Amino acid sequence: MTRVFITLGSNINPEYNIRQAVRRLAEPSARCRLLAVSPVYETAPVGKTDQPNFLNAAALIETDLTAAELKTQVLQVIEQELGRVRTEDKNAPRTIDLDIALFGDQVLDVGPRHIPDPDISKYPHIAVPLADLAPQQRHPETGQTLLEIAQGLPARGLVRRPDVVLWPKTPSKSGKEREDDRDSEDTSCRL
Repeated sequence: MTRVFITLGSNINPEYNIRQAVRRLAEPSARCRLLAVSPVYETAPVGKTDQPNFLNAAALIETDLTAAELKTQVLQVIEQELGRVRTEDKNAPRTIDLDIALFGDQVLDVGPRHIPDPDISKYPHIAVPLADLAPQQRHPETGQTLLEIAQGLPARGLVRRPDVVLWPKTPSKSGKEREDDRDSEDTSCRL
């Protein structure tokens, strides 16, 4: 099984769509095991600024799928189910955007996408949620920890949204998952 970090973003009905994406990742049909989900952050749009703010988060899963299979058989299916319409403008509004940020410690290309996602080192709305999940995880190309990358980026405009809870398990400060105080039973793969 490979540990995979997925980034999530939405600015069309974002509270609903980002929750639904996490719910679908947790379903057995997704062929992955949801391990943890970061807190949610609200951020201003990048590039095309005349649109609503985004909600961003990250999820940690385990899967036996290849990166290409995960993208086409799980992530793109979830995007389609939630009404994602791709346009030529990569910064256009979207119901949901699901990307593989890290696929174990592998360096690879899946279609036009490079993994690890180059945006990890560019944008706090990508780096901070990943660092919330696994602060000591090393970037396979730079060797930096996710925490070091996140701390090196300007955090202005990144607002944590504690009112948007995506999953009962949250990472502790050590990066290990802990049960939310609301429920101590095993909640793997369900909401």
